Amino acid sequence: AITEHFTLNFTITNLMFTTDLQTPNSRKFRSTEKIMKHYIDPLLQKSSTGPHFSGCKVTGFRSGRHGDDTKVDAVCSYKDNASLARFDREKLYQELSTMTNNVTKLGHYSLDRNSLYING
Repeated sequence: AITEHFTLNFTITNLMFTTDLQTPNSRKFRSTEKIMKHYIDPLLQKSSTGPHFSGCKVTGFRSGRHGDDTKVDAVCSYKDNASLARFDREKLYQELSTMTNNVTKLGHYSLDRNSLYING
C-alpha cells in the first residue's frame, strides 16, 4: 500500500485569529492543533476512508475573511492499495458535511458552511 495525501481546509467562525496561531511552536498553535486533531481524526475514522485513513497534521492557521474567523489547513494521509476502495473526495466531502451538521459544527466550534474543501 502507498501512503497518499489530501488537503482539508475549513474556517472556524468562533475562534478569533491571533498572530500566535501563525507560529507553529507557540503554545496557542500547539493546543489548537491538538484540539483540531481530536475532532478531525475521529470523523475521518468514521468515514468511508476509515480503515485506510492514517491521520491529519495541521499545517497552519490563517486569518479568515472577517478577521474574527480562523482558517484551518491540514494534510491528511491514507493508504492507497489496488485492493482497497479508491479515495473518493466527493464522497468524503458529503460524509464530513453530514457529520458536521451541514458544515456548521465541529465539536464546540462553529464552521463557515461554505468553507469545507477537500483536495485529493
